[in-house]
Amino acid sequence: MKSATRSRAFPATSTMRPSTLAALLLFAMSQSAMAQGSDGAQAADQPHEASLPAVSVTASQDTLQHLRDDVSSGALGSRTQLETPFSTTIVTGEELADRQANKLGDVFAQDASVSDNSNPYNAWASYITVRGMQLDWQNGFKLDGQPYNGYGITMPYEQLESVELLKGLSGFMYGFGAPGGVVNYVTKKPPATEKQIASVDVGYRSTSVWTEHLDLGGRVGPDSVVGYRFNATHEEGKTYNDGNVRRDSFSLAADARLTRDLTATFGALYQERHASGITTAISTARYTGTSLPATLSGGSSTLQTPDQHLNTNLQIYTAGLHYNLSPDWTLSATYSFSKSTRYRNEGTWYLLDQAGDYDDYRFEGKEGHQLNTFRVMAEGLVKTGPLRHQLVFGADYQKQTTDYGANSFYAQLGTGNLYQPNVNRYDSSGFYTYRAADVTQKALFASDTIALTERWSVLGGLRYTNYEQHGYGLDGSTSSTYTQNGVLTPTVALMYKLTPGTTLYASYVESLEAGNVVGDTYANAGQLLKPLRSKQYEVGVKSQNARWSATAALFRIERGAQYANSDNVFVEDGESIFQGAEAGADVRLGRDWTVGADLMWIATHYEKGSTNNGNRVAGAPGFVAAAHVNYAVPVVPGLTLGADAKFTGNTSLSPSGDIKVPGYLVMNLGATYTTRIAGHNVGLRAAIDNLTNRRYWEFQYADYIQPGEPRTLSLNARVEF
Repeated sequence: MKSATRSRAFPATSTMRPSTLAALLLFAMSQSAMAQGSDGAQAADQPHEASLPAVSVTASQDTLQHLRDDVSSGALGSRTQLETPFSTTIVTGEELADRQANKLGDVFAQDASVSDNSNPYNAWASYITVRGMQLDWQNGFKLDGQPYNGYGITMPYEQLESVELLKGLSGFMYGFGAPGGVVNYVTKKPPATEKQIASVDVGYRSTSVWTEHLDLGGRVGPDSVVGYRFNATHEEGKTYNDGNVRRDSFSLAADARLTRDLTATFGALYQERHASGITTAISTARYTGTSLPATLSGGSSTLQTPDQHLNTNLQIYTAGLHYNLSPDWTLSATYSFSKSTRYRNEGTWYLLDQAGDYDDYRFEGKEGHQLNTFRVMAEGLVKTGPLRHQLVFGADYQKQTTDYGANSFYAQLGTGNLYQPNVNRYDSSGFYTYRAADVTQKALFASDTIALTERWSVLGGLRYTNYEQHGYGLDGSTSSTYTQNGVLTPTVALMYKLTPGTTLYASYVESLEAGNVVGDTYANAGQLLKPLRSKQYEVGVKSQNARWSATAALFRIERGAQYANSDNVFVEDGESIFQGAEAGADVRLGRDWTVGADLMWIATHYEKGSTNNGNRVAGAPGFVAAAHVNYAVPVVPGLTLGADAKFTGNTSLSPSGDIKVPGYLVMNLGATYTTRIAGHNVGLRAAIDNLTNRRYWEFQYADYIQPGEPRTLSLNARVEF
């Protein structure tokens, strides 16, 4: 239902030359030929099996909001969205391709509960606000249910099967995490049958970014015992703000059916990404005006300097065993290791006045994070008299380490003006890191979903966590320690099946989030803060029907408040309160039209603190509305046209509430076309984002803003073999 809401841009001097693309095509065709050699010429005899599905610009017209699809819920196991008593969203791989997502804000452009704070060309790539709360980049991101640190990471969206969002608190399901929610990226998996997968696609984004992507999958060995799915992507080019980007991404998912009941799995994702001339961060911490300076385009070259850069490396490896103990019980064990590193040279411009004057500060240094996790879990069904129990038991171990730059550079380079080229430069080398902090969680969890009748069910879950965090000095000595054993994070819910496709629910959940290491821009830089506790109350409804689907929820979230005080010390003080409502619906009108809308209203305030009591919480827009429409052109089979729009209301920029980011409306257009050419399935996609080239300020973080991205064009062509 939505066209792409962002576009990648890459230079015309792409290193993926036509010869390289030809090699990829030949490799894909060879895989296709091998498959035909083993199965006979099935592609020619059975073209209906290989044809591309009808594609819509934003959402599958067959499943609407995907409420019958499984969504990962951590310690609750996998259950459909209809069976999950929390607000959730699923964005499928086809929708990601149709939107041509380039950053996290693009992925959830259709969801009014999600506000876009992300930027594909600086360290804010994974920043979004959910229900007015920033996602926790330390604990809020998972890949196939396993955690990794998401700071500065732009994921390879073309290699994903889907992206899932659990809104709100996740304490029982995943352990420590901020109450904004959890994003789970699901990688493409091996096919369940012997059918081979082979496709190549080429994409272009203005101003000049080219992307090449290869997708291969199949099953091999006796009785197709081993399945594999391999994806590779290269993209490179000149970005819309006159910078440059280069990315190489690889992912592999494999499974082995060792016996009828025992399956082993393995997953790996590796990505190296370099972006130069990245967009500068703009801070209003020193701003003296009461309204923001005049807007400018996010594509303006005055917002970057060529010496600024962000180089990231992401590695995630997982291995697991899944055993069907009986028809009703399964056992699983999963281990994962993730490592992310950043080397960034990033400016922070402290705005001074409405004329756009600023003090120019620069940070350069290296940072890194590692996560080791292990989980064992048992899921099963039992009956006690008239009651049916869906039980989950398990244990988690997680250790996260944080490395910060031992010799990072942070200082003022000079001054400048937003509307004039910046002449200040700084670039060095030889930076290294030290172990700054580590966090260890050891947890036991259990839940029971009891079917009281055919319609009524109740869920109860409890996580028991021993938690320990340490901060370290440059010499390796322990500078701070926080330990708490026996931390309990419960969840309870009551569900009622109004019809087989409609669920009413009420739920309560608690959560703790790990203490943050204070950033370099604050007076208490390097301090390790204590964990924060949050509570969430929610009632809602989800309904999936043949021609329409709808969701709605009322929620209240109570969270410990964090902000920079008047002395620029980042403190924990008082509470942030979030109360709101969200609702969305998709409707299929006739044979060719699908329309949808999504709304969120939220009221927020600070309380129980030493300052800011009664003020709106920074980053929480009061109102957001999104709408989308798709039209399958009947006279051109395979052609679908789409349009979408999203309005984000004004947003308080800082806890003091003295400056508001004005509201803005962004509109997009898109089209997809599927056909067969020379016996191959071909898919063509086009999208224009920010159709009117609207200039606007976006909230990025408390006391930080960014200009909205300019009008961009995205094109993509995919061939299946």
